[in-house]
Amino acid sequence: MFEALIEGLGLIFQWHVLVYFALGCVIGILMGAVPGMGGAIGLVLLLPFTFSMEPVAAFALLISSWAATSTSGAITSILLGVPSTAAAQATVLDGYPMAKKGEAARALGAAFTASAIGGVCGAAALGVSLPLILPVILAFESPEQFMLGLLGLAMVGSLAGQSVVKGVAAAFFGLLLATVGFPESSATPRYSFGTLYLMDSLPLIPVLLGLFALPEVMELAIKNVSISRTGADEDDGKGLMKGVRDALTNWWLVVRCSVIGAYIGMLPGLGASIVGWVTYAHAKQSVKDDSEFGQGDVRGLLAPEAANNALRGGALIPTLTLGIPGSVGTAILMGALIMHGMRPGPAMLTDELPLTFSFVWMIAIASVVATLILLKTVNYVAKVALLPGHLVVPGVLLFVFMGAWLGGGDIGDWISCILFGVVGFFMKRGGWPRPPVILALVLGEILERTFQISSNIHDGMGWLGRPIVIALMVIIVVSVALAARGIARQKRSGKKSAGEGSEKNPVVSLPISLLLFITFSWAGVTAMGWPSSMQQFPLMICIPGALLTFIVVIRDLMHTMSLRSASGSWSATLQKASKDGWLGEAIPFFSYLAAMLLLSLVVGQKIALPIFVGIYLLRWGHYSKRIALSYSLVVWAILVFFYDQVMDLLFHTSYLAIFAQPMLPRGFPDWLIF
Repeated sequence: MFEALIEGLGLIFQWHVLVYFALGCVIGILMGAVPGMGGAIGLVLLLPFTFSMEPVAAFALLISSWAATSTSGAITSILLGVPSTAAAQATVLDGYPMAKKGEAARALGAAFTASAIGGVCGAAALGVSLPLILPVILAFESPEQFMLGLLGLAMVGSLAGQSVVKGVAAAFFGLLLATVGFPESSATPRYSFGTLYLMDSLPLIPVLLGLFALPEVMELAIKNVSISRTGADEDDGKGLMKGVRDALTNWWLVVRCSVIGAYIGMLPGLGASIVGWVTYAHAKQSVKDDSEFGQGDVRGLLAPEAANNALRGGALIPTLTLGIPGSVGTAILMGALIMHGMRPGPAMLTDELPLTFSFVWMIAIASVVATLILLKTVNYVAKVALLPGHLVVPGVLLFVFMGAWLGGGDIGDWISCILFGVVGFFMKRGGWPRPPVILALVLGEILERTFQISSNIHDGMGWLGRPIVIALMVIIVVSVALAARGIARQKRSGKKSAGEGSEKNPVVSLPISLLLFITFSWAGVTAMGWPSSMQQFPLMICIPGALLTFIVVIRDLMHTMSLRSASGSWSATLQKASKDGWLGEAIPFFSYLAAMLLLSLVVGQKIALPIFVGIYLLRWGHYSKRIALSYSLVVWAILVFFYDQVMDLLFHTSYLAIFAQPMLPRGFPDWLIF
């Protein structure tokens, strides 16, 4: 075993392998820093280049890119409040508030250092566990996977926000969204409204970017403030090293969360979705004073970042030893293994053991190399937090909308992004936590499948008596109880809360709770007319969802009546709520986005996006024509030469393209404008 470990290290230290390894790290860093990209897209882009390469060099390129992506993904979570993937949601809770306080460099330094430690620990867990972990993985059958998914939802529902009822209700809303489209047990679509776009389920990336990115970008546009609300760097040039010291000072927390992340990552299909929240909950519940969590506590940043990187190593274990990929990324890696003549399974622990251990070394070294590269650039990256808001908004919107387009290349992705941007804005201003919606959307299909398999195999609910299931149920109950006690203790202390779901505006919250109650009720009544296999899971969602939202409706109504009594009139109450919720400012912003969408249908995205940027800078930002034109040309160049020529994306065929393309001279490069 030791000889194979050393031989695996030797396979990496060949000059041509090291070149591909370094190239993969750089590509992974860039992919992770762009919203909507992620490790899977990077692997898809790189895979064709590995067809003619030898296996070690090919996997050096692929695995280094895959590992580096999770390290650089912290950039958007911290600077923009936009999780690069669903797994990075927990990073936003404390990372973005740190950037708002002028501690962007400290937050990035802490995140990158924790990621490096997590990557090494995850690789070590992979190396130690490869020969021993099969019985553990096999012990987690469908019942255990279902309960583990519920544990993740319970964590995020109770920890993201200042109301457990709202958090859990938001999770049920996400589960309801996950039922849209064809269920596995039937050829009849659910809640598709007869549209082809919704028959294949609601896409994750547009919903994720809409819920999180657009409300934050809108705040920058309305206030014209920098990401750092102080307008200055509070770190005084020492923030980077302070962040590194934070990670080293809390080394035991980082190591614990890394180990948790590695072993949760071994569970196919679940690890990446819940690991950040499980470790965030562990960090919050294991410290004496958790009052700063959600407001910029560095420990709330260290825990999920360490775990997110560690799960890369854990996720490879079922892929290599069982041939069961747990995510899109590991599925691509398994395909690469097969393409290069290797068969995932027990043979990887015998015939290909040195190569398998080289994967362990690749993950560990890539995490460290990516961290060193990023630490060198932190002080430059952190300057983004000090730029004027109107200069940041157009660039962020470019990557947000193109990130949404990467989800499926359908104009419906942009509609979904804008629609859920409106939903996310009202949820944020009304005190509804958004992370539970996304996590539930990710887990919904998995939960429905594992529940139905468990019920069919065990003749009903007999699987609830399995030991691991009982243990997970106890953990869920204890976690929710502890979270509720912590929220109640904070309210009794009179300390003003901050962070996700902390807004207190019952007038804005009331329409949301009413709409959700109506939605759950309508969806439940609709489901009753379906066959048993189709209606079972939606009814399990709609009944408790309707009850929880009804409770919130009553609460919001009582608080609204109290505000009405205090203000003396409905007019004064509504005006104050509208001002506090920025409703008047939100309408023009979303009108700009709707106009850009309509213009894209007419003239195409390569023309509409640059026009939107120019008009925004001229009319909203009040910048000069020269700056607006220069910025628009840069946006056009990125669309044409990166997204079109490099990524080879198919853009929407506009009415102008249909009319004008036949009239263009032969040989004219129409890809410049259509």
